[in-house]
Amino acid sequence: MSKTKKHILQFDQEYDFELIGICSHHNDYRLAWGMNELLGIGLTKTDEEHNVINKKGEIQSQHSKYVFKDKENLITYYLVKNKGQGKYLIPEKPTIDYFLFLYDNHIWEIMELNNQLKEIPSILGSYVFEPMELQSTEHIVFE
Repeated sequence: MSKTKKHILQFDQEYDFELIGICSHHNDYRLAWGMNELLGIGLTKTDEEHNVINKKGEIQSQHSKYVFKDKENLITYYLVKNKGQGKYLIPEKPTIDYFLFLYDNHIWEIMELNNQLKEIPSILGSYVFEPMELQSTEHIVFE
């Protein structure tokens, strides 16, 4: 009998967003307002919360979400609260209050944007994260 060969397909996950974690004691609407003022964008709260779905397809938690689609520069901003219903969007970073996702970013140098965010009075600190380093980011999907 001949042995059968097993081939294992492995691939590296690629992300089409950049990620900044934000620490703030203010409400999401006040944070969004400060970001809109400083960056000249228009984050608005969505009617639907951002849902975290478990492996069974059930909603595990819901998180407040703001979005701005810049049609001129073809970039989309999402501001999502990390803690919702006692659970975290990204459990590896429980000290982060909000996450700013930048999809298809080609206009901002991420470290420069991070430094600008620190100028907003309602932001205590902001940190750039590499999505590949956080295991739970592979489950984050925006429509």
